[in-house]
Amino acid sequence: QVQLVESGGGLVQDGGSLRLSCSASGSDFSINTMGWYRQAPGNQRELVAQLSSGGDTNYAESVEGRFTIARDNAKNSIYLQMNSLKPEDTAVYYCKALIQWNFDISRTYQYWGQGTQVTVSA
Repeated sequence: QVQLVESGGGLVQDGGSLRLSCSASGSDFSINTMGWYRQAPGNQRELVAQLSSGGDTNYAESVEGRFTIARDNAKNSIYLQMNSLKPEDTAVYYCKALIQWNFDISRTYQYWGQGTQVTVSA
């Protein structure tokens, strides 16, 4: 199966920056979309940013202008540059990928990473 591994989370002061990374390991698949979601205690998991294979981006209103998603297709990786962080950005951030297996391109499959903690102190 596909394995997604996130890194880059940590503790940062209000107004600081972090860069999250997510790499997809495995073989015999192609990526349709990859994105970042987050979940704070007591809240539902929400979309932060995503990239399609064609390069289209989608951002949550709460992070528009502060966060930037980027990709490296050769490495099957995505990155989330987070600037001007606020305490309300505190959450576990999850990487998600929609992939197609080379032997069955008629269906897509969803995979999640285990998450990385981002904590922003006031």
